[in-house]
Amino acid sequence: MPGRWAALYNTSQWRKLRAAQLHAHPVCLMCLAQGFDVKATVVDHIRPHKGDTRRFYDPANLQSLCKTCHDSTKHLIELYGMTPGCDADGNPTDPNHPWNLKRKGAKA
Repeated sequence: MPGRWAALYNTSQWRKLRAAQLHAHPVCLMCLAQGFDVKATVVDHIRPHKGDTRRFYDPANLQSLCKTCHDSTKHLIELYGMTPGCDADGNPTDPNHPWNLKRKGAKA
């Protein structure tokens, strides 16, 4: 939880919204996409709210993640705009990776 927006995370409205999200979606979305059933413990904002309370409290902007995915994979997506990982040949799996864009003839 970023210190800058700590007050938002300490509201009863957020605590209720967080509990409802984890109750409705108890499994990590990113792990589930890879075929793993891992309990979600973090409610993540899909699009960073940056203090915008409409985006902060918008249930459509929330996803359930495990702490590992939130602190690593999601963080890397926000930093670099793509997911980490490669296939058995060592090629990046994210279609937005510059290497994949060049392979398809698009500009990176």
